[in-house]
Amino acid sequence: MCGVVGYIGSKEAAPILIDGLQRLEYRGYDSAGIAVLNGSKITSRKEVGRLANLEKMLAADPVKGTRGIGHTRWATHGAPSQINSHPHSSSDGSIAVVHNGIIENYAELRDELSAKGHKFLSETDTEVVPHLIEQSLKDGAKSPVEAIQRTLKRLRGAYALGILFRTEPDAIYCARKGSPLIIGLGEKENFIASDVPAIINRIKKAIYLNDGEMAVVRADSVEICTMEGVAVTPVIKEISFKAEAAECAGFETFMLKEIHEQPRILRAMLEKHVSADGKIDIGSDLKPDYFRKLNRIMIVSCGTAYHAGMYGKLLLENLTGIAVETDLASEFRYRDPKIDPGTLIIPVSQSGETADTLASIRMAKEWGCKILAICNVEGSSVVRESDAVFFTNCGPEIGVASTKAYTAQLMAFALFSLYVAGVRGNLTPEQIKSYLADLQEVPDAVHYVIQKKDEIQAISEKHHDGPSSLYLGRKFNYPTALEGALKNKEISYQHAEGYAAGEMKHGPIALINDALPVICICTKTSDEVYEKMLSNIKEVEARSGRIIAVATEGDTEIAKLAGDIIYVPEVRDEFTPIVNVVGLQLLAYYAARARGTDIDKPRNLAKSVTVE
Repeated sequence: MCGVVGYIGSKEAAPILIDGLQRLEYRGYDSAGIAVLNGSKITSRKEVGRLANLEKMLAADPVKGTRGIGHTRWATHGAPSQINSHPHSSSDGSIAVVHNGIIENYAELRDELSAKGHKFLSETDTEVVPHLIEQSLKDGAKSPVEAIQRTLKRLRGAYALGILFRTEPDAIYCARKGSPLIIGLGEKENFIASDVPAIINRIKKAIYLNDGEMAVVRADSVEICTMEGVAVTPVIKEISFKAEAAECAGFETFMLKEIHEQPRILRAMLEKHVSADGKIDIGSDLKPDYFRKLNRIMIVSCGTAYHAGMYGKLLLENLTGIAVETDLASEFRYRDPKIDPGTLIIPVSQSGETADTLASIRMAKEWGCKILAICNVEGSSVVRESDAVFFTNCGPEIGVASTKAYTAQLMAFALFSLYVAGVRGNLTPEQIKSYLADLQEVPDAVHYVIQKKDEIQAISEKHHDGPSSLYLGRKFNYPTALEGALKNKEISYQHAEGYAAGEMKHGPIALINDALPVICICTKTSDEVYEKMLSNIKEVEARSGRIIAVATEGDTEIAKLAGDIIYVPEVRDEFTPIVNVVGLQLLAYYAARARGTDIDKPRNLAKSVTVE
């Protein structure tokens, strides 16, 4: 969840490390630090809070050297403090380590090392790593590589490690298991990083380390092996997006920029996957026969991606007749799901590194299931461990609260559902063309909603000051209610709950008073739940709730009930969630701005949740 960077070359390392850490700020952190190797001396600087604090420290007390590692920490073991910040060192200061992940057996390792005379300074799990490496060298390891390999075999948990040795001035060492780590390839300089955006402005090619691999990174070479010492031939990947994709491009925040990118991304997905004659290509290695015989699908995901999965379930069951379940990846592994090889598993993940989702994939593969992932990041762990992938191709999403990745996931499910329905004969070619014609209207409808941002801002500013809010939706827009509430919680810190509107009478109605904003998703289509939603809104009105409706342009009935309305264009009922959620993204955005929160980097959150 934190960020790791490293540099080796001929330039001063400290500015490069700071720049990389700044580009990883979206991952979430509470402290930061760097370690730089100059000659035979490793010098560290660490500080609590934002990177600006570390930069002030470096300005007052700079460090020199052309090899270094850096880190932004998201506290797991020990409170945010200077002593708990990374990098951590061995007893003699000859080894420095940065770490993303969790060492689950750190307590027993710490006791073992303490009995051998090692002194620990921090409360962290990470500090055992440099001490273990130091002890391995004392116990006869013939090289840093062997010492690291011995250490990795002792660790339980997840890690992406960057390691400096005082005795090895020409190399940075790194290893990964369960947490992402890439090696960026430059001209007579190389990098390590948790994620491509950290170094996107400096590289065009990268190597994605696999689980159980470690590397010796020099300025002009990279050597990779397993923790057993078996040499691995590096697979070099071209970086597919440009540095500008990770810049704000004149917008006040990344989140606002990414909200505005959604029409373009949705159009690009349609252009890529739908041919002029109405054929859908999902880019899958799974053949049509597989889908014809399929009788069950399980969607596993977390957070926002889980809401996308809920939409996918509704659409797949509606269009294909296949039995579909959705489950939180963090619960899927522990509930003994009755899965057999005839079940297709669809993991959904923006980053492709979500720890719980990866664990669910690995468990499902043990049962012989096929895996078709919906993912945004090429080269990620989810992509590498799946049988097939539907790429959403959003480019880097920097804002912690997902926007463009979510609507792209919804579009992916829409296209996938229509493809499967066509393959299985649930829909005729003419019916599919009709659906696709309606789907082609969605990007323009999203653009229309974005253009109403000033009106949405005015609504947000009327209601942002309440302690809580309630989001209600039905059928396809029940997941939209959940996602709208989550966005509000994530960035404005206003408590919010999403409910299926029919459940309101079963408890939440007790909350309603004249101080409670109730956001009702009530778009008018041929859908049978519209009148049910009107009844629910009347129940809110009868209890003096503040009604904010998301409604279809031209709907006069809703105007009689709602105090504020976010009007959206009429689109086919099945596709309304892709449009409606954009209004809720903006509602949350302007509520957060009015409340003065850090929109791109909300407290306590991380973009990529790489620990369980």
